Amino acid sequence: MTQSAWVRPTAFAALILFLLSWVFPVGAGLAKDTSVFPRWWGALDVALAFVLAIAALGIPALVRGRTDKGAEEASYRVYRIVTHGLMAVGVVVVLAGDRITWANCATGFLWRTWLGLYILPWWVTAVRAHSVANA
Repeated sequence: MTQSAWVRPTAFAALILFLLSWVFPVGAGLAKDTSVFPRWWGALDVALAFVLAIAALGIPALVRGRTDKGAEEASYRVYRIVTHGLMAVGVVVVLAGDRITWANCATGFLWRTWLGLYILPWWVTAVRAHSVANA
């Protein structure tokens, strides 16, 4: 496969890895005692996070660091929506309070969210690469 043939599958693989990796901070935040998790839980979290980071940071390289105007506009719309999510998180913190162990999950949520938003313009460009190439 050529480098351009890897762009779209890598973008979708990164999306799947993002969704799978969110299981770990959710589980850790909802657990009252994380010591009951199996030993492989932490190792799998770290391994998946490493693969996710490599895939996500590889997307800008695969699209050669360029984004198009449509990807930038789509990313901006997502950024505008996500800013409202900050208020929703505040409501969850107030309402959920002690039912969520924030110390176990906040870091995981924060870095995953940062990484996803950071690569978003390149990810949109990568997903659209196939349809733009065939147009």
